[in-house]
Amino acid sequence: MSSIKPQQSQYLFDNIQNKILIKKGAFIDGKWLESSDSKETFDVKDPATGELIATLPDNSLKEVDQAILCADKAFHDSYKNTSPRERSQWLLKLYTLMMENIDDLAKIITLENGKALTDSMSEVKYAASYFQWYSEEAPRMYGATIQSSISTNRVFTIRQPVGVCAIICPWNFPSAMITRKAAAALATGCTVVVKPDHETPLSALALAALVEKAGFPPGVFNVIVSGARTSDIGTRLCESSLIKKLSFTGSTRVGKILMQQSSSNIKKLSLELGGNAPFIVFEDADIQKAVEQLILCKFRGLGQTCVCANRVYVQANILDRFVSLLKEKVSGFKIGHGLLSETTHGCLINKQTLEKVEKHKHDAIEKGATVVISGGPLPDLGSTFYEPCILTNVPKNALVSKEETFGPLCPIFTFDTMDEVIKTANDTEFGLASYVFSKDINTVFKMAESLEAGMVSCNTGIFSDAAIPFGGIKESGFGREGSLYGIEDYTVIKTVNISTL
Repeated sequence: MSSIKPQQSQYLFDNIQNKILIKKGAFIDGKWLESSDSKETFDVKDPATGELIATLPDNSLKEVDQAILCADKAFHDSYKNTSPRERSQWLLKLYTLMMENIDDLAKIITLENGKALTDSMSEVKYAASYFQWYSEEAPRMYGATIQSSISTNRVFTIRQPVGVCAIICPWNFPSAMITRKAAAALATGCTVVVKPDHETPLSALALAALVEKAGFPPGVFNVIVSGARTSDIGTRLCESSLIKKLSFTGSTRVGKILMQQSSSNIKKLSLELGGNAPFIVFEDADIQKAVEQLILCKFRGLGQTCVCANRVYVQANILDRFVSLLKEKVSGFKIGHGLLSETTHGCLINKQTLEKVEKHKHDAIEKGATVVISGGPLPDLGSTFYEPCILTNVPKNALVSKEETFGPLCPIFTFDTMDEVIKTANDTEFGLASYVFSKDINTVFKMAESLEAGMVSCNTGIFSDAAIPFGGIKESGFGREGSLYGIEDYTVIKTVNISTL
């Protein structure tokens, strides 16, 4: 592995060509608020350099209420009654605008998140694909005709938009986590209030600028930004009777709090929470492919993804060959500022994330793990840079076996039999994603049906597809985003029972 030291001054917004994407305040009812009645602000910094890239107003609860009221008014006055084809055209326009501005949108992601520009480009394409997908789904909100047991009755169902939707997003995918939720909501006729993470709000504001340009009516898409009030705003969104649906991606701990707060008015919820994904490689797998897919799955975004492989299980008799290939690939990484063209992997989001990776690494080593690549902090680059670490012979009582690391630590466990690895892989309260590599179709089906996870990926390490239902089970949450199922969480089914014959 090699590292590249950046020069700070070249990474500010001078690199952004389309200046309308640079916004410095909330977007409420089609208007930009570059100040707050709270008079307070918060800073957004480049995690790679610590350099200030924006100072934004810290929205007050009064302004949050304003956003909710405007979204509710827009929903009832007009948006829920727009035709599916109108909504489809707006969504398709938004997709086109994102693709036209992909370079700038990717740079904004890298500036506030720290991931390599290649990863940011992939995220923008992925994010935009949800607007394309749901532009096609908007006209296809079908109901059903039901044969009543009463001969004179006729029964059918229709799907209707649930209402105003609150969207609370994490920092690790500051564009895609919004679009995956908002695209389905907008397609059904719902209006939205988006609360991005305080560390990465600029991508949400850039998206709002494109929503405005795409022609969506005022009040349909609103973005509020806050640093110090994040918890209070979450409570307000949950407890507001005007918010009919809340979608959240983040930790299980916070998800439980939001679920409890939302119980006061029984609102609809979609929760994509913590993960502890197993990545299982059987002896008959294509080892070269398994290693390549592990690189994508484990180290994309330097391991800061919700579906990142957290526990790698390799059948014992192929361990040495697997580890040798993996070590060779990882040794070729180039760690540096995300905007540098030669960088393959950027930095971590903050020092706390780095400290957790170090904690899990040292715990595993102290309990007997073998070091393949020691990795560790790269202080010469900055306080958030970390060289990936690979460990083998990791014991089952290591912290990384039970806790999500969310960083570039790759712990490898061994197993002998299928039954053994099924039991071990399922020994967690989480159930978001899992991965299986084998050429035996019987093994693939057995594992797919046995693993306790909302998603099982076989012989590939990527779930990034708008056509795929995304979501977990157990304490990884509930609800599905993307696919034909994603639209269901933003609608209610109304039954119409007519007796006229």
